Amino acid sequence: MRSYNAALVLDLLRAAGDAGISRLELAERTGLTPQAVSKITARLRTEGMATEAGRRASTGGKPRTVLRLVPSAASAVGLHLDRDELTAVLVDLSGALVAVRTVPLDLGAGAAQVVETAAIQVDAVRAEALRAARARAGGRLDMPVGAGRVGVTPGTGTAVAPNPGTAVAPGAAASIRAGISAQAGVRPGIRADLVADGCDGSRDVLGVGVAMPGPLDHRAGVPGRVTGFPEWEGFPLREALAARLQLPVVLDKDTNAAALGLALRGAGDSFAYLHLGTGLGAGLVLGGALHRGARTGAGEFGHQVIQLDGPRCDCGNRGCIEALCLAALARGDLPEAARVLGAGAANLVGLLDIDRVLLGGRTIAAHEACFVRGVGAVVAERSRGTVIPVTAAGGGPHPVAEGAAQLVLAPVFGHRRESELG
Repeated sequence: MRSYNAALVLDLLRAAGDAGISRLELAERTGLTPQAVSKITARLRTEGMATEAGRRASTGGKPRTVLRLVPSAASAVGLHLDRDELTAVLVDLSGALVAVRTVPLDLGAGAAQVVETAAIQVDAVRAEALRAARARAGGRLDMPVGAGRVGVTPGTGTAVAPNPGTAVAPGAAASIRAGISAQAGVRPGIRADLVADGCDGSRDVLGVGVAMPGPLDHRAGVPGRVTGFPEWEGFPLREALAARLQLPVVLDKDTNAAALGLALRGAGDSFAYLHLGTGLGAGLVLGGALHRGARTGAGEFGHQVIQLDGPRCDCGNRGCIEALCLAALARGDLPEAARVLGAGAANLVGLLDIDRVLLGGRTIAAHEACFVRGVGAVVAERSRGTVIPVTAAGGGPHPVAEGAAQLVLAPVFGHRRESELG
């Protein structure tokens, strides 16, 4: 209960932003007593996760002190393991992008090699953030990754850090990581190499979220028979990467991670996120919560059969939406690809009565107007008078990787229902 109440307070602090929020407002919005709020905020300040943000003018009593979250106090890493490339991001407590790296990846190169590549990029994105923060501080900075707010200069991949912030107290981060580990079923440790380098990088990185093509079992942290890469079936990816990094690791499908990130940004309580890149899949948010299904198999959108005598799909079926859509793209027929994707989107709207459809992925980003127009036309034609918006998802160029980081952060702020980690 204590942890849950602290998460409620943290979430309100995050929502308040730099303007901050008073203890009285925190008590009113959480239903906690002022005494309980005072104890929680005192602990958060001691742990470096909250700080004073000034005072508000009096409305009859003495001026109220307002508090705000310290975004730089801790961070999370998100990994997107795509079929042909890997993206690693580091985000702060507010979810803001701190650093990013994208490198080529062969998902079929073998599990051991992919795990090692992933681990190297996690280390690299953390080191990149730290180097930039140190450079900004004139070489005087000796703090863990994420302790300074780091940005990425557009088009260069170069991290640039503004003024350094405050690192979360080691005990606080360890407690949070232990909770994430308990949910993920792994035990974190300490990175001896980073400690030896003068910065215990693991003390402020709360965990690593990994997103990859499905199907997979997010509770067990094990991929299923990934379309086109059957050798991944049954490999204990979460355990292997956690052992390599000595940090908690959470695994989920790429589309689920992106949908979670969009939901937490306010995309709505009922929507489908359709991701078209090297494959085709969907992330579903229903009733404000990420929907995975009883066997975590929901969202295998690309393998709806819509043409019984259609071309063979890598999954073994014929006439799947993914096969038809990718074949149209290979021919350069963008309108047909959009029409096929629209047919699948209309099926989801009819089956689930969702409020909107969001489109994302590399292929969508390259031809956004064509796909929004084409998918929207099919959905409008088949929605029987109901207006269902079809738009680009937005949220930046790394929605899957940033959503993967939210797999770690969401429970810290009490969003267990949205992320379904517990």
